[in-house]
Amino acid sequence: MFADAFRDTGAVLLPGERHPERPLDATATFAVVATFTTPYTPAPVPLETAETPAARHRGLLGRDGVEGALLLPGARSVHTLGMRFAIDVAYLDREFRVLAVRTMRPGRIGRPRLRARSVLEAEAGALEGWGVRVGVRVTVVAGDEGSEG
Repeated sequence: MFADAFRDTGAVLLPGERHPERPLDATATFAVVATFTTPYTPAPVPLETAETPAARHRGLLGRDGVEGALLLPGARSVHTLGMRFAIDVAYLDREFRVLAVRTMRPGRIGRPRLRARSVLEAEAGALEGWGVRVGVRVTVVAGDEGSEG
């Protein structure tokens, strides 16, 4: 699971108990299982995770937008082929420090980042508003949105 994969990195703060995943809709292959913050984030941001290879491959394809962000653990690059909207992409290292942030229009292929261990995707313009920029460490809190219990 997502939390187990990142437990030793210090990037995930686990609550007292694990809450069940909640699918967003009938076609979703993701669940809101966490929130994330940075030192500059005004409030915790809902975070979906793509834990399977199929979910990582699908990413945000087929959607008209996203509430919050999508984390792609294990990804080093992304594409926007077939996307309906532009996205912000943050490449994260193993400690969830931001290596690079790019805005990608639909129909593009991103350059792989060799040091990246995860990718964070959101609607274009969102990451800047949440304070996600190069050098900042993203903190992921597993469980119900905002629960740090």
